[in-house]
Amino acid sequence: MIATYAAVLAVCGASLAIGQAVIALCGGRRWSWLAPAVGLALVCALCWATVRLPGDGLGSAILLASLAVGSAIYLRGRVEGGADALRAGAPVAVAALLAASLPFAVEGHFGILGTGFNPDMSQHLLATNRLAQGSTSELLRQGYPLGPHAAVVALNKGLGVGLVQGFAGLTLAVAILAPLTALAAFAELRPGRRTAAALLVGIPYLVASYYAQGAFKETIQALLVLAFVLALRASTRTWRELPLRFVPAALVAVGSIYAYSFPGLIWLAPVLLVWLAIERELPVRPLLLALTVFLVGTLPELGRMIDFKQFETFDPNGPGLGNLFGQVSPLTAMGIWPSGDFRVAPGDGAAPALLFYLGAAFAAVLLALGIRRAWRGRESALLAGLISVAAVYAAARLGGTAYTAAKALEIGAPLLTLTILLPRRAGAYAASAGGVVEGSESGRRPLFRPTSSASHATSSGGKPSPDSDPSTTTGPAAGALIYLLAAGVCSLLALANAPVGPTSYSPALTGLRPLLARDSTLVLAPERLLGDEHGRAYVAWELRGGRVCIEPEGAAAGALPAGIRYVVTTGPPADPPFPRLSFRKQAGPYTVWERRGVAGGPSPCPLIAVRQARSGAS
Repeated sequence: MIATYAAVLAVCGASLAIGQAVIALCGGRRWSWLAPAVGLALVCALCWATVRLPGDGLGSAILLASLAVGSAIYLRGRVEGGADALRAGAPVAVAALLAASLPFAVEGHFGILGTGFNPDMSQHLLATNRLAQGSTSELLRQGYPLGPHAAVVALNKGLGVGLVQGFAGLTLAVAILAPLTALAAFAELRPGRRTAAALLVGIPYLVASYYAQGAFKETIQALLVLAFVLALRASTRTWRELPLRFVPAALVAVGSIYAYSFPGLIWLAPVLLVWLAIERELPVRPLLLALTVFLVGTLPELGRMIDFKQFETFDPNGPGLGNLFGQVSPLTAMGIWPSGDFRVAPGDGAAPALLFYLGAAFAAVLLALGIRRAWRGRESALLAGLISVAAVYAAARLGGTAYTAAKALEIGAPLLTLTILLPRRAGAYAASAGGVVEGSESGRRPLFRPTSSASHATSSGGKPSPDSDPSTTTGPAAGALIYLLAAGVCSLLALANAPVGPTSYSPALTGLRPLLARDSTLVLAPERLLGDEHGRAYVAWELRGGRVCIEPEGAAAGALPAGIRYVVTTGPPADPPFPRLSFRKQAGPYTVWERRGVAGGPSPCPLIAVRQARSGAS
């Protein structure tokens, strides 16, 4: 627990400090809630840039610590609104931490998130372990994006945090940074509703469901897409006078490359193009500066992005379900889906099917009203985001697989929730991202002229006047409140249903695949691992490609079934679990025993297909 929360604190602290320092260097004078996403993007990029230097990650840890401390020192006296930001952000961060900790509280221990849903973490842990040792791995050779993995290595080298705790801490930190980033859209709301809205935009139902699977890359990408839209929004509002106002969005896109490789641009590029088409008149020089920053930041990864296009996830001839049961309903993206497992069809769980459809219909009405508000408020960035994620989902649904279509829904879910909850008069405030227009006098006319009903709504400081508090116009107010409650319960239900896997892990079991794949293997695992920690599917995934039986250690009594050549036990070599076994190999905590001259007959063990489950790369 201590190691996991130490990792959370390190990632959040570094992201906030580094992100805000960059925004300050771009000319921002006030605290911006885009700092968490900008900082996380840079953490992923910088860790990957330095993790393979001498020290195998120690340089990354030193660099991050130095930048975080240096950023905090640099920001002293240079950023306004720090006290207001603390009052707004503290309750969001605490509530997000509690919500994201729910799976560990329910399971009663810390470990690997989502092993009962998705055993992909074995691959990530193996690649990270090799990265920390300065060795290669299959993911590294395939051009797989390893920015988050490099950040975990930095945590391991800098804080002594184990790889399991490092990934858990990183995933938890993303669940905190996302709601903090969402605060950039809710500066006008009263504290209670502002906190609730930011939490739900940052952790909507599908994002909570992917968090429950331990799918850290997808939750990072959802955060970066949300931040990209909000950064474009800020560029025509609070930052519209800054020459470097598009640089934060460019850095978010850089982070997407290092966390998600070129598929990350499948969401970001359409957002930018649609937004440019809507805005029409934009300064060329600031855009070119941002484009230069993006190209310089991503050029070192170009070769690996080319390699990554051959990754198995992109094979159209392969199975496209992954760990799904079928196509995921697009209604799940609207947040009201009363099931702990988003893969379950309506009515197959405890709640009746009618409840699913009523909740989805209610959310759809609010979404339609939100789109109308966004259109009237000239929310060009948000509209561009909605159009783009809808197009990406349609393309994935029609021309891709159920696996990629589900990811498209998850990554777009925060924007749908933001559209539902965005304040009705948000378009009337030049300071809607958290302050006065940067680089201008506080009374300067905003880019979009307010409507007559809202022209008197701001005071000289760029904040709503008391007699027109927009928290009363998040409309309809009653509908928004019902949505907050219903969707919030669904997100918590998904979090509470998250399995937490083995409390310890060694990639050595995966490393035994070349030896064990040729014959049948019996794995004798601790009963706690199989019964309480959802480890059966996890062990099977680690040994995919061979015929594997998995039984509790107590099954060692009696004779070894015919057709099995290898037996794997935990712990150091002692007495063999069955007669006529000889010691073959010790690998980490595992001991391999071999039976010479395997008895004839078919193998009693099922074949664990190599591609039985996807590794979730894109």
